[in-house]
Amino acid sequence: LGRLGFPVPKGEVVTRLGTKVDPTTAVIRVEGRRLPPVSAHVYLVLNKPRGVVSTMSDPQGRRTLSDFVVDRPERLFHVGRLDTDTDGLILLTNDGEFANRMAHPSYEVDKTYVAEVEGGVSRATLKQLRDGVTLADGPVHVSAARVRSTHGDRSIVELVIHEGRNRIVRRLMDHVGHPVRRLTRTQIGPVRLAGLKQG
Repeated sequence: LGRLGFPVPKGEVVTRLGTKVDPTTAVIRVEGRRLPPVSAHVYLVLNKPRGVVSTMSDPQGRRTLSDFVVDRPERLFHVGRLDTDTDGLILLTNDGEFANRMAHPSYEVDKTYVAEVEGGVSRATLKQLRDGVTLADGPVHVSAARVRSTHGDRSIVELVIHEGRNRIVRRLMDHVGHPVRRLTRTQIGPVRLAGLKQG
């Protein structure tokens, strides 16, 4: 729609600032290159704070993901979960196919976590993690594991896994003798937190 809501004729070169068009139906070119059509799908990245429940509603009245997107008109749902006491990256979308591809284990989308754990983590423990650990509900494959730093009785460890099982990182680190004190998910596939503030 042009100024005052009148349609812009097809093929017209628009030079007036503030001219409006309907991006869902118009073919728009800038310097000869077509802009992609607007999608009805929404993809949001949230840096979830600790204490927030990874659901869109909670019968117990706790803070949920929906508290951060109350201004959005779309019906959004979360891709995967984070424990209430884990902070970090979570995706919100209204695209069911995308959500399935990101969350289903068969697609093996890597998720990166940074954990503050008890004790100094040895090279042997890192190798044990990379070689695979079997928990009560089956084996866990760790794509990468490294120690970022060690300070006294604690270490900062980075793990890359594509598992989505409940409390998997905490259970994994408990199994190798390094209970998690704090846990943050920093990346899902190519999507990173990259300085995004909590909330």
